[in-house]
Amino acid sequence: MLTACACISACKDPVQTRREPAEGAAARGLVAIKDAGCGSCHEIPGLDWPKGRLAPSLKGFDDVGLIAGQLPNRPEVLAAFVRNAPLVKPGSTMPPMPITEQEAQDIASYLYGIDHD
Repeated sequence: MLTACACISACKDPVQTRREPAEGAAARGLVAIKDAGCGSCHEIPGLDWPKGRLAPSLKGFDDVGLIAGQLPNRPEVLAAFVRNAPLVKPGSTMPPMPITEQEAQDIASYLYGIDHD
């Protein structure tokens, strides 16, 4: 019973937690995504090429309840994970990325602002 309660509390209501990032941050995030090569592993809406299939698609990312199946889906957690996934989630196969803290925050803004169509 306790496990079931923990699972339910980990879920989030996407309507109540939908984020609307500032336009400038989202635009900078897409540039950082391209520069860091995130599309080599992930399919990312807004990138025509490459269409990575090695890692999960990031379409509709803000509707995902947990980052990497374990971490709360919050902007500061996502930015830290994007920048250095193995530090935030030991054992992660995503490598540390050569990006600044600001670029990581901008990438998070972009991912939260992806259209759901």
